[in-house]
Amino acid sequence: MSPTAPPTRCTDPECHDLATTRGRCDAHQPIPWAGRDDKQARYGISSGTWRKLKRRVAARENGCCYACGAEPPDDPDEPGHVLDHIIPVSEGGSVTSLDNLGLLCRDCDEVKSKAEALRGNARRRARHAR
Repeated sequence: MSPTAPPTRCTDPECHDLATTRGRCDAHQPIPWAGRDDKQARYGISSGTWRKLKRRVAARENGCCYACGAEPPDDPDEPGHVLDHIIPVSEGGSVTSLDNLGLLCRDCDEVKSKAEALRGNARRRARHAR
């Protein structure tokens, strides 16, 4: 039988429970992706400006996905298309240029986001390898 580390207390100063994961108890685990969809914090533009840009792009593209041509959903309860940077800002794309904005359906957005994440991770690994 191999030795194990003794249990530790949660890193929250007010908490006296035992840590379960990453030094925190179950009640004090961080919320995954908290605050990641805040366009104002990410790009420095207001949500009103973002909505205006989305309306202008939707009118230009007749509400269709620029990747697959899918039309917007008829069901109001179903989430619609998302406003997307064609060339990601992290790769030199403009934040507010209408030439760099387009609508993507949820499926195309998921595929494109995964591809961008892979490229970003590769860039990060290359930087750390130097």
